[in-house]
Amino acid sequence: MSSSTAGNDRGIAFMNGQFLPADQPLISVFDHGFLYGDGVFDTWSAKYGYIFKLEEHLARLFRSLRAIALDIPYSVEEIREAVLETVRRNKLTDSAYIKIVATRGISTEPVLEPRGCTPTVVVFARPYLHWAPPVVRETGLRVKLAATRRISVDALDPRIKSLNYLNLVLARLEAIAASCDEALLLDENGFVCEGPGYNIFVVSGGVVITPDRSILEGITRETVLELCGELGLPTALRPVSTYDFFTADEAFLTGTAGGLVPVTRADGRVIGQGSPGPVTRRIDEDYDALLRSGRYGTPIGPST
Repeated sequence: MSSSTAGNDRGIAFMNGQFLPADQPLISVFDHGFLYGDGVFDTWSAKYGYIFKLEEHLARLFRSLRAIALDIPYSVEEIREAVLETVRRNKLTDSAYIKIVATRGISTEPVLEPRGCTPTVVVFARPYLHWAPPVVRETGLRVKLAATRRISVDALDPRIKSLNYLNLVLARLEAIAASCDEALLLDENGFVCEGPGYNIFVVSGGVVITPDRSILEGITRETVLELCGELGLPTALRPVSTYDFFTADEAFLTGTAGGLVPVTRADGRVIGQGSPGPVTRRIDEDYDALLRSGRYGTPIGPST
């Protein structure tokens, strides 16, 4: 892998085997990811000097690649090193937000032809992103149940972390227009399934409940379920109706950027007591302690 030592405000990105200034024009206008959303991505968070669950994210990335029949010219080990080195070169050795994007790449002509393409692989890292500001984490999110539905499982399996996020963007635009912080999507059967890039949980009668279908299987979601087991909190994986959501004692969203964020209002209705609940706070505290412990963390190491 060759490298460039030039830097800029956006830092250094890995691009098809090279480390280059992230602001440099890197992607062809004929790339299938740009033209058709033909590709997948994954996102990591680094805190306290560790990348959290690096191996689990890598496994999900390569499952997504297999699911869309996209072969990239890098092994799991090479992508792991590219991720770590990208973080180091950006001197984000304490905390970072890291993303990899892999597209079908460039074909001989800019037409919808998946054969004969040269794949594109990009990794970039930014300072850790809190998608919900601290004040919102304390008061809770105001969410809107969007009219835009989650893409049906019959159309595109949600376990593929694909670049096709237009329906999620449209849902978020609905939330913005309604002066809400975030959107929640319903599936084709009318069940609450997830937010734009986030899994959902509700707490009802002491049971921590999360949808079991029409969702991306989030790594943070998986971690919350593990923590509930360690804390002795009962869990259930089942469909969540709008009734279940509106009448829940607590609700929260989970995602790589930001961890756990409570929800206290939905479509103008108050959820629970209208403030972050005790179960949410307890899980959040244990999640932060887990990140600090390095138990599932890969040390970033010193910058080069």
